[in-house]
Amino acid sequence: MKLLLRLLAWLGLPANHRVGALAGRLVFALSPRFRLRTLENLRASGVASGDAAIAALAKRNAVEIGKGAAELAWALFRPIDQVTALVRELDGWDGVERLRAAGRPILFVTPHLGGYDIAGRYLWTRLPILAMYRPHKLSWLDELIREGRNRGAAPDGSNVAPATMAGVRMLLRHLKKGGSSVILPDQVPGEGEGEWVEFFGRPAYTMTLTGRLQESTGAAIVFCFAERLPEGRGFRLVLRTRDEPLPTDRPAAARAVNEGVEALVRMAPAQYLWGYNRYKRPAGAPPAPGAIRW
Repeated sequence: MKLLLRLLAWLGLPANHRVGALAGRLVFALSPRFRLRTLENLRASGVASGDAAIAALAKRNAVEIGKGAAELAWALFRPIDQVTALVRELDGWDGVERLRAAGRPILFVTPHLGGYDIAGRYLWTRLPILAMYRPHKLSWLDELIREGRNRGAAPDGSNVAPATMAGVRMLLRHLKKGGSSVILPDQVPGEGEGEWVEFFGRPAYTMTLTGRLQESTGAAIVFCFAERLPEGRGFRLVLRTRDEPLPTDRPAAARAVNEGVEALVRMAPAQYLWGYNRYKRPAGAPPAPGAIRW
């Protein structure tokens, strides 16, 4: 698998994306579970209306998800200057500059949208970032991801904190010193780490970490993603600064984060990870509001 990823990284980005697009079409055609979940989530989201429009968007989404999987090789194994050069446009970076000039720590809220590993690599080269990381279930893939993400950032792995209480304390210290972090807001959190709030019209168990970190450190929040440009031309990094603090009420704060994510997704709905089981109930979590209790 490592050899395959290196071969994908060796390809130019247009060719890399063509391989990924083909793989995405095959997965969509051959995996009923992935296909049905994608269609279900798109239908419920309201980003497209009518069966024909939803079906067409689902097929475009499969292509974009395939491109995202292939370009992961670029993010992990290409020289870091070549990766960051893929960011052709900056939309909203002036807001980040203002925050940095004021000495504010920043929480970059980056969902599974567009080239999220490309966005992370770019931010790592511009700012002092410490991100929390939960090891992948597949040990070989976890090793590859760690190796690639540490390249050009921190070869000793000091740019990541474990997804534990010790890691949270590391992150708090980093932010209080004026550092920054990247948060993946649309991962389903574990028991006791989330609230059931609306996400595209349905209850989703949503992490409360973003609100807690802001409350403890005064960090500013910037919603961002790397929009994939057509024909392998690169990416547009979109950044939207939230001027007001999140509500202190945990569910209200989680809902505000989801609203920020929804706004980004509506900019490029074909590039969101609609096939992810975002609405599942994690072990030990309370039932979703309105769920049938047996």
